[in-house]
Amino acid sequence: MTVQNSAIRTTAVAVGTTGAARSGTILAALGVVSFSLTFPATAWGLEGFGPWSLVAVRSVLAALVAGAALLALRIPVPARRHWAGLAVVGGGVVLGFPMLTTLALQTSTTSHAAVVVGLLPLTTAAMSALRTGARPSRAFWLAALAGAAVVIAFTVRESGGALSTGDLYLFGALLVCAAGYTEGGRLARLMPGWQVIGWALVLCLPLAVPVAAVALAFEPVHFTAHSVAGLLWVAIGSQFLGLVVWYRGMAEIGVSKASQIQLAQPLLTLFWSVALLGEHLSPAAPLAAVGVLVCIAVTQRART
Repeated sequence: MTVQNSAIRTTAVAVGTTGAARSGTILAALGVVSFSLTFPATAWGLEGFGPWSLVAVRSVLAALVAGAALLALRIPVPARRHWAGLAVVGGGVVLGFPMLTTLALQTSTTSHAAVVVGLLPLTTAAMSALRTGARPSRAFWLAALAGAAVVIAFTVRESGGALSTGDLYLFGALLVCAAGYTEGGRLARLMPGWQVIGWALVLCLPLAVPVAAVALAFEPVHFTAHSVAGLLWVAIGSQFLGLVVWYRGMAEIGVSKASQIQLAQPLLTLFWSVALLGEHLSPAAPLAAVGVLVCIAVTQRART
């Protein structure tokens, strides 16, 4: 009886582990789909808002939605030891990444920015290794570096051999976002993912409100269907709901694995840039995106 019970329990654990990996992959993929719409939605938002007001207002709206959910469900305030990590999440994914990419999109096309941000999985994996002590395999790193090389070659080619100001904004955005993703993935193992981003948004609210007030006073606002739709998506879709499923997915399958799923994001954003913005892609853009996408298969097969 003891052997049989033990076997049953072992099987149940194996099935449960497989199910968690599958659900984590699906959740992370849903997050990537949400994020793939961020740049086109930001471009729409910039049709009616200035860059500072767009980022500040999106943060305020997302924080209000998150705060309402936390209050309605009577979620207790996180322990003091978690607030430093939440501050990193807030600085990286709530304020830093949106601000830097919005500034970049004033001079860069969404398709160009999408391919550059394809470096995010590599930077996230590197941050994760430094923060958590994880040691991905050699095959993992080779595939990730190959994807990074494709992106860098594309960026230099599209920029005429030199990096533009928009590219510098994008590379800065990669660093702060990777830090936010890594810390958020760690915290999502300790509390539900939606609470991680929810409390990070609330933490940023005291800063976002005055910045929004000042920005709206100095930057003219022109309400259009595109600008309102873009604002609502980046505030609720990308800033809150997308990060909820993303952090939950990272908690289930690990930061390194989840970050490599994001290699699909540039290709998805290229599709949206054509379908929603009518952008004309250079021949190098889809080739670079596909080249990066090929690395997903390798990194997903590599043991981490």
